[in-house]
Amino acid sequence: MARKTHLCFDSHIGRLKPENIRNREAACPLCARDQLVEILAEEGPIIWVKNKFPVLQEAFQTVLIETDACDSELSEYAPAHLHRLIRFGVARWQEMIASGEYASVLFYKNHGPNSGGSLRHPHMQIVGLHHIDYREQLVEEHFEGLLIHQEAGLSFNLSTRPRMGFFEFNVLLHDMQAIDRMADMVQVATHHVLNHFHYACNSYNLFFYERGAGLAVKVVPRFVVSPLFVGFAIPQVSNRIEEVAAEIRARYFDAP
Repeated sequence: MARKTHLCFDSHIGRLKPENIRNREAACPLCARDQLVEILAEEGPIIWVKNKFPVLQEAFQTVLIETDACDSELSEYAPAHLHRLIRFGVARWQEMIASGEYASVLFYKNHGPNSGGSLRHPHMQIVGLHHIDYREQLVEEHFEGLLIHQEAGLSFNLSTRPRMGFFEFNVLLHDMQAIDRMADMVQVATHHVLNHFHYACNSYNLFFYERGAGLAVKVVPRFVVSPLFVGFAIPQVSNRIEEVAAEIRARYFDAP
C-alpha cells in the first residue's frame, strides 16, 4: 500500500462549521459550556472536547478550549493560567502520542482571520492522524535561527531558514522542567506579533512538534501566503530578521 501524504477534507461537514471571526454577530458554540458534549477532560476553565465538526477523514479531532473568556487571547493570559493551559495541552497531546493509536498527533492553534481558523473563542486543536506521520516532513534547519534568548532548558530564536517564509519564531524546549518558561517565550512571540510587528498583524499559528527528548513550538505570523511558496514551495526570509530579533531582546529581555 502506497504511503499516504494527503488528508481528505470533508467539504460536506465543512459547510456546516460555524464562523465568528469575521461574522462577529454569530453565536459562539464554545461559550455555551452547558451544551458541550463528549468532554474528554477538564481543568477549571480549560476543557478538552471531541470536535463536533470532524472535517478531516482518517483522523481523531479534538478541541482544547483555553478559557471561558471569549474575547481573551493567549498573549494576554496571566502567567498562572498560561502555564496551566500549556501544561494541560502538552499532557493531553503526549497522552495521545503514547496511546500508539496514531501515526502521529498534531497540536496547533489558529488565531485571527488569516490563520485558517473559524472561531474567535481561544482554542487549540489536537488531532490524531491514522496514516500520516508529520515528522517525516520535519527538517532540522527549520528550527535554527538568530538567538533571541536562552536559559536553562530552552532557547528562543528567529528562523534563518523558515519552513514557509519570512518570520518564524522557534521556542525549543530541551528540559521538560522548563515548560512554564517555554510558555512564557511563546507568549512573548505572540504578544510581539500582535502588538509590535513592523506592520499590522492580527493572525498567527502555533505549531507544536516532537523533538528528541523535548519539544519545539513554532510561532508563525500569518498574512496572505507568498505565491512563490504556493506555486514553487520556495520560502523567503526577510532581510530584517536581525532587527526584529534585536527589538524583541530590547523590549522583553533587556534590563531597564
